[in-house]
Amino acid sequence: MSGKYLVTGGAGYVGGVVAQHLLEAGHEVVVLDNLSTGFREGVPAGAAFVEGDIRDTAKWLDASFDAVLHFAAFSQVGESVVKPEKYWDNNVAGTMALLGAMREAGVRTLVFSSTAATYGEPEEVPITESAPTSPTNPYGASKLAVDHMITGEAAAHGLGAVSLRYFNVAGAYRGQGERHDPESHLIPLVLQVAQGRREAISVFGDDYPTPDGTCVRDYIHVADLAEAHLLALRAATPGEHLICNLGNGNGFSVREVVETARRVTGHPIPEVVAPRRGGDPAVLVASAATARERLGWTPSRADLADIVADAWEFARNISTAREH
Repeated sequence: MSGKYLVTGGAGYVGGVVAQHLLEAGHEVVVLDNLSTGFREGVPAGAAFVEGDIRDTAKWLDASFDAVLHFAAFSQVGESVVKPEKYWDNNVAGTMALLGAMREAGVRTLVFSSTAATYGEPEEVPITESAPTSPTNPYGASKLAVDHMITGEAAAHGLGAVSLRYFNVAGAYRGQGERHDPESHLIPLVLQVAQGRREAISVFGDDYPTPDGTCVRDYIHVADLAEAHLLALRAATPGEHLICNLGNGNGFSVREVVETARRVTGHPIPEVVAPRRGGDPAVLVASAATARERLGWTPSRADLADIVADAWEFARNISTAREH
């Protein structure tokens, strides 16, 4: 059965791909984005677009909507340390306004884009949803604060909500991929070296207690991630706040990512070893058992070479578009 959905932050990377999946499933989609980090061309064809801020959601949200999928957040870890007030204001105060607008309109289903940054330095790997939450930066802390807000909203006002805690999202789908400015994610940075836009990739520490000494991370294809959001809409239960980790359940080291990119691009991709960054855990890998059990979700694009190849195709297409 088709529905009508508001996608906040739908001009961004993940929000845009989720909006595309909703459209392909036959749903009506309205994207709300202030374009502070998103791109107008990132809104998929077929979606209605409203340029505006989540604090003003009450202007557009009404009882005709079946649910909200919420992606409108600032997400740069480094920036959050330097400008924490920006993250509390948008991510927390903005979401509080959104929850109020949903309550007022009678829209009682929410899927929230959360993050593995809520866990901080893990005590055990793979990370489960019962792991202690101890964020190491204001970005992770702001997302955790929102999760607490949603828990209270579900208990007090009957909201049916699912928070999806992502690990490392990568790849591209139907011409939509990563293009953050500034870019901080490993795969797009490695591909910038292959394109000649950077001289080398920095490897922050090669003395970690891992097989090759570099950090290990869990990478998930953005299309697998999008499918989890559609399943979460079905799984949302009034009065319950369900939290699910999303990841492949296995990790790839920084050096494995670089070596895979060399094979995919045919470029040597020089690397430079730099000092460790503070707060970088050696291994971050998800247990996605809860998502499997409660959502019926299993990632189908777990091969690192396929993820990198999709990201590489997108990066080259964007470069070509820039030149013209």
